Amino acid sequence: MAYTAQDFKKGQPRWCPGCGDHFFLASLHKAMAEIGVPPYQTAVISGIGCSSRLPHYMATYGMNTIHGRAAAIATGCKVANPDLTVWQISGDGDGLAIGGNHFIHANRRNINLNMILLNNRIYGLTKGQYSPTSPRGFVSKSSPYGTVEDPFRPAELCFGARGHFFARAVATDAPATIEVLKAAYRHQGASVCEILQNCVIFNNGAYDSVYSKEGRAKNAIYVEHGKPLIFGENREYGLVQEGFGLKVVKIGENGITEQDILVHDAHCEDNTLQLKLAMMEGPDFPIALGVIRDVAAPTYDGAVEQQIEEVKAKKPYHTFAELLKTNDTWTIE
Repeated sequence: MAYTAQDFKKGQPRWCPGCGDHFFLASLHKAMAEIGVPPYQTAVISGIGCSSRLPHYMATYGMNTIHGRAAAIATGCKVANPDLTVWQISGDGDGLAIGGNHFIHANRRNINLNMILLNNRIYGLTKGQYSPTSPRGFVSKSSPYGTVEDPFRPAELCFGARGHFFARAVATDAPATIEVLKAAYRHQGASVCEILQNCVIFNNGAYDSVYSKEGRAKNAIYVEHGKPLIFGENREYGLVQEGFGLKVVKIGENGITEQDILVHDAHCEDNTLQLKLAMMEGPDFPIALGVIRDVAAPTYDGAVEQQIEEVKAKKPYHTFAELLKTNDTWTIE
């Protein structure tokens, strides 16, 4: 059966006008329609925060759970019902602060979840406190003189937890967001998609350099497996390896040709270059968008299901009634 975005829509979103959550929700509806998994075989699990309202606007199974516990609930959901496609929605506060431990262990275990991290670098629902991804020096209601902490960088945390899939998109870039979400679904295991979005009330402009199409042409690089790492308004720049790092070069200068440019390998098990791509920041480097890492590995839920079947095959009983019959029984008349 063919689905449309309308088949996955429900309710009227209650986010501020212009919030990045609106853009992402529309992309998620379209991606789910293209993926083709029926709404009744889909579950959307969230924690607490502006982004965590999202399950209310999905015509699927869903749970708006408690702060930081989206990954824990999503894990139970997937292990208990392996046939469900499970999407986990978290913000940077919900997912990386109180939920940080669940985030790293979901990646380490490689549970087959589609983990969406809506990163606006602020606590929006509680009205503007700095979050684990807010930059050092960020002034907010909870850091009036500027935060003195260094932030988490989601890619670094994912890779450090032995994550096998990491992708990034900008909320206002619908076509690229849809492609990233479809790639996350196709990946068997924990897939992390960082979505860059502005909170128009408390942290507007956080991603201004890439929030417009023109900005992305200047300040972003779309990475694609098997394709050279070329970017720029006229595709005039590329990335080459220099020592243990990356270097931006201009094609045509100093004898540089397209053959000198690195080719992206999202499937390489060694994540060294993938992490370097994911950690690039302006103004010296472009921000990497697209699927940065996508490596196959055994999944936790698949291993649990296999283990259960192996144990069941060795047991003389498979139901509670059969279990009772393995002991002495009496018939009372």
